[in-house]
Amino acid sequence: MGRVLALDHGTVRIGVAISDAAGITAHPRGFIDAGAPDCLDRIRNLVAELDVEHIVVGLPIGLDGSEGAAAAAARAFAGEVTDATGLAAELVDERYTTVMAERALIATGSRRERRRQVRDGAAAAILLQDYLERR
Repeated sequence: MGRVLALDHGTVRIGVAISDAAGITAHPRGFIDAGAPDCLDRIRNLVAELDVEHIVVGLPIGLDGSEGAAAAAARAFAGEVTDATGLAAELVDERYTTVMAERALIATGSRRERRRQVRDGAAAAILLQDYLERR
């Protein structure tokens, strides 16, 4: 399968996670500042540096299955990522990933400031692990 890059798009930060080379396990890679002018360049560099073969982008779908402004922004972002990298970015339902990441970090005793620093990457890793297990 090869390496898969997961991007959990947000208005402030983009959570990043990468799979192992076999495409079995997900590992958080922190976040990228969503407002940074070099945001897409950083993603392109990660794809090249890590030999990524597939990209998934979290799609925030409401509990009732509806899509709002955040989903539209994620769809637009996925298109930008595809254009920047040449790899089709697959949209994947991301319901509960941030909540699950926050709960897991609380359970490990992480302090609030530390949780803020790692939550986005952890959410991307949960999104990616779920994707890998469903494939």
